[in-house]
Amino acid sequence: MNEPQHRLTAILPCNDLDASEAFYRRLGFTRAGEDGSATAEADDAYRILADRQGGHLHLTRAVNGWLVAGRNPFGVYLYTEEVDRLAQAFAGEVIEKHGPEHKPWGMYEFALSDPDGTLVRIGWPTRLRVSG
Repeated sequence: MNEPQHRLTAILPCNDLDASEAFYRRLGFTRAGEDGSATAEADDAYRILADRQGGHLHLTRAVNGWLVAGRNPFGVYLYTEEVDRLAQAFAGEVIEKHGPEHKPWGMYEFALSDPDGTLVRIGWPTRLRVSG
């Protein structure tokens, strides 16, 4: 059994756990247990997702009326070298006028909204990019 590592993990409220899980699967996250690390039993209120690069995300059922369309205050940032590949995979869903671009704060990034309107920024430090 692997020992836990020090980390911070976001817990996102969701109106529809199945839709949210499907969205984050497209970003490379799977339910804990699908890789043998924990139980993969279906849960109607809470789901733990992880990717192969060490990212973790917990999804929890939102209280009715808590997440209002167009007013979701939550956001997550996915650091990944795969910015261009993911931007292409989500081409019709990017919420900015341009696809990935270099930002003044030193990140090459783009943004999406998950099914509940959570801001999902995907980026990698400009100084660490191999190309572009």
